[in-house]
Amino acid sequence: MSTILVVLRFIGRIAALGLLFALAWLGGLLWFATALPDTVEDPDTVTDAIVVLTGGAERVAGGLALLEAGKARMLFVSGVHRGVDLADLLRQSHPLSPPPSCGGRCIALGHAADDTVGNAVETAAWMQAGGFKSLRLVTAAYHMPRSLLEFHRAMPGLLIVPHPVFPDAFKQEQWWRWPGTIHLMTIEYSKYLVAMIRPLFPSLIPEKKL
Repeated sequence: MSTILVVLRFIGRIAALGLLFALAWLGGLLWFATALPDTVEDPDTVTDAIVVLTGGAERVAGGLALLEAGKARMLFVSGVHRGVDLADLLRQSHPLSPPPSCGGRCIALGHAADDTVGNAVETAAWMQAGGFKSLRLVTAAYHMPRSLLEFHRAMPGLLIVPHPVFPDAFKQEQWWRWPGTIHLMTIEYSKYLVAMIRPLFPSLIPEKKL
């Protein structure tokens, strides 16, 4: 009888810990969703470069619009698929707009990155090679917290101005009503948690180097 009680108590403790973990995770998810940017807080600061992380046509289009508006003198698109050149990228993301006034000389493509850590490492190398000290980071609002975390780690001391874009498919307001948005929100939040703890487990989740 005593053995059964011990087992039941152990199971109860495991269940209580699991419930606490689930509640903490859910509370963190709600905080994450509330903290996502819903506007561009600093639309005016001019930086040395604009950096776009691939993942949606509106990101590249937003970066090109900022370049044409004079918010930087160079645009770097990180994470472009190998074999895609500038003409292809412009055709896919900006089909109805005229080509950049610089004729493409002010736009550079990075093909080495395949995730956000890679974006940060690839951009850091490009920024260092160009002697740039500040950048405006363009990516989706839900991706911005993790992107800023990785970029600040890769480029400490540089000025990074967040410039979120807001894809129509991501229903940020009342996100809990949209299954697709719930899925994307939970995935991005989980990735953000992994990014936060990665420095504590360097052997399990190694840093990337180009």
